[in-house]
Amino acid sequence: MSEAAPQTMSERAPVRGIVFSHGRVGEALVEAVRGITGCPEDALSWLSNTEGSPDVLRERLQALLSGGPTVVFADVRASSCTNVARLSCVAADPNRAAVVVGVNMPMLLDFVFNRDTSLPELVPRLVDRGRGGIEVTTP
Repeated sequence: MSEAAPQTMSERAPVRGIVFSHGRVGEALVEAVRGITGCPEDALSWLSNTEGSPDVLRERLQALLSGGPTVVFADVRASSCTNVARLSCVAADPNRAAVVVGVNMPMLLDFVFNRDTSLPELVPRLVDRGRGGIEVTTP
C-alpha cells in the first residue's frame, strides 16, 4: 500500500474564519470585509455571545470548527467569547484551529487575502497585521 502524497498549498482547504464577538460587532466586521473584498460567504462568518449560554455557544462553535482549518477571531481578551473559543479549540490540532484575540479590520482583510496559507504561518501574520493597523495619527 502506498503512502498518500502530502497536500500542496493548492490542494489544502483554505482556512476559514469565524468572528466571535459581543452583540453584533462580529456581524458588522464580517459584512464590511465581504463588502470590501467580495470574499465568499463561507470564508468568514460570525457568532455572537448573545445567541445562547456558554454551553450552547460552545456547541455551535465546535460544529463550525468541524469543517477544516479555522481561525476564531475573538473581540476581547478574557471575555466570554474568548473563553468559549479557547475551550472549543483546546483539544484541536494547532494545524486545524487557532484563537486570535483583538480582532480588527486590517487583520480580517489580510486573512481573506491569505486564506491559502497554512494555519501555523497565517496566525502570526494576522497578529502582526492587527498590531500594525493600530496607530496614533496627528493632524
